[in-house]
Amino acid sequence: MAKRKLHFLELTAPAKVNLTLRIHGKRDDGFHGVTTRMCRLSLGDEIVMHRLEDHSPVEFTCSDPTLSTGEENLVMRALRALEIHTGQAFPVRIELRKFIPSAAGLGGGSSDAATTLMGLNRLFDLHLDTAVLGHIAATFGSDIPFFLHENTCDCSGRGEQIEVVPFPWELPIVLAKPGFGVSAGEAYQRWASAAEIPGIFYGSQWCPWGEMINDLERPVFSKYLILARLKAWFLSQLDVQAALMCGSGSTVMAIPRRFDCLGQIEERLREAFGKDLWIWTGHTLASGVAG
Repeated sequence: MAKRKLHFLELTAPAKVNLTLRIHGKRDDGFHGVTTRMCRLSLGDEIVMHRLEDHSPVEFTCSDPTLSTGEENLVMRALRALEIHTGQAFPVRIELRKFIPSAAGLGGGSSDAATTLMGLNRLFDLHLDTAVLGHIAATFGSDIPFFLHENTCDCSGRGEQIEVVPFPWELPIVLAKPGFGVSAGEAYQRWASAAEIPGIFYGSQWCPWGEMINDLERPVFSKYLILARLKAWFLSQLDVQAALMCGSGSTVMAIPRRFDCLGQIEERLREAFGKDLWIWTGHTLASGVAG
């Protein structure tokens, strides 16, 4: 009996935070070498896929009208990369529902790309394993391979070398983002020359789950002072145990001491910085077993 084709998928593309991000200088290929621990969040975009009739053109829509739905979108780049690898076309309708802000350091576009690869792999019964998908993903994005794993990971190289690690903690999280984005390329470009702002703490924060530090805070804070102010404000709150910029910004995260502090911190944050700040509260996704 022939296996029935899968025609519909609804998937979540989770955001991430970098609990550590260390920069090790520029490599011969032009990328910066990094070591980073990345953890998924309960915040995520939604991707809906419908398999179409054979030979139908690809249809792609996005709920955020400010984002392109052309070939440069990472969803489309993922689809095209998979077409090149497999030598086949994918007649599919993809609907992207955005909840992760763009240019925020939360990996929204990369997560969308990885989820697209995994979704097409299932929808068209390709049977490609994670290693193969990771190789495809690394051809067009350094942190896309991370999102192929449902775990916390230590990433190195330019971010594409993945080691799954146990992370049993489900941490409460507050995210705060002003109404602008930060270019990751610019943040890395300024890394070697930017100076620290006096009075801002850039060093390691040691927590039960490990170290927290972000080497990109120095170049980003020196240009966007409000992000330095956000981190300093978070660290001044007695019910916050750690705070850090997310990736290359422009989001800053805080880890409260307890889940029941989330609402109070959000309320005080709005009083201190105004209504225009994008704020999200939720938690990290635990991954208790490596492998």
